[in-house]
Amino acid sequence: MRHHDEHPDHDDEIEWVSKSEMKRESHALQQLGESLVKLKPSELAKVPLDEELQDAIALAHRLGNKREALRRHLQFIGKLMRSRDVSAIQEALAAFDHKSAVANAHFHKLELWRDRLIKEGDKGVDALLAEYRELDRQKLRQLARQGRKELAAGLPPKAYRELFQYLKQQLEP
Repeated sequence: MRHHDEHPDHDDEIEWVSKSEMKRESHALQQLGESLVKLKPSELAKVPLDEELQDAIALAHRLGNKREALRRHLQFIGKLMRSRDVSAIQEALAAFDHKSAVANAHFHKLELWRDRLIKEGDKGVDALLAEYRELDRQKLRQLARQGRKELAAGLPPKAYRELFQYLKQQLEP
């Protein structure tokens, strides 16, 4: 007497993915590949890529302005990405995005301080020195005063730029 198991093992179940979902995933991987192609060489060196992907990205750089060839090649890079674990690549790109966001925030903060110093004069200088004691009061006052004069006279913003550069040098993140 033969005994058949009528219920298939639950571990053998196949997870079905819709065609639309597969297309979305392919498109996302292709965009990830495009992000890699847009990176500077110094940044790209920090991303964990195998040799085949490195070669494909190098070829994409050589294709340059050949629009249709580049489009097809980016699709190929997306196809290569499907057979790889891309989590490490995504983490590396997220780290670049985070660094960029931090740098942009710092840059914006410097611009706000510069504008405040020129607008408020000594009051702005005192506020800045309360937060950053190591700065040169005399230099800040001089550059802020020159910046106000240039602004009022409609002259090129030489001191305005110098003030920003001074803040940038002194207040590095």
